[in-house]
Amino acid sequence: MFSEKDKKAQKVVSHMMEHDLFSQWLGIEVLEIKEGYSKIKMTVRNEMINGFGIVHGGIAFSLADSAFAFACNNRNVLSVALDTSINFIKPVHVADILIAEAKEIHNGKSTGLYHITITNQKEHVIAQFKGLCYRTDKSLITE
Repeated sequence: MFSEKDKKAQKVVSHMMEHDLFSQWLGIEVLEIKEGYSKIKMTVRNEMINGFGIVHGGIAFSLADSAFAFACNNRNVLSVALDTSINFIKPVHVADILIAEAKEIHNGKSTGLYHITITNQKEHVIAQFKGLCYRTDKSLITE
């Protein structure tokens, strides 16, 4: 059973995904949404490799950034990235399936802190992302 808060969070993320053409281009699939939490996945495609024959770091960053956005906005309070950082731990290859899990560390009135772990299909951690968001006074959807 989902709580009312989690149902609202899922509704907000569905709205976000519907309008997020970049996340759609990445092929992101939403796996789980709870208030302050998100879990998403994608499969790496050929056009995502860089000149070294491995996946461009921007792909992992973008996946984590989407998980961050879904987690920090799903209370229906428009929140934007204030500071982000990523540590790349292992290379990513074409056909890898990546899962990004965003966990809320702090939910404040004007800021929120999130840690996002990205793993591959072998459950190896390939990157760690940290995101600090700023909370506005706007809503994403009308309730």
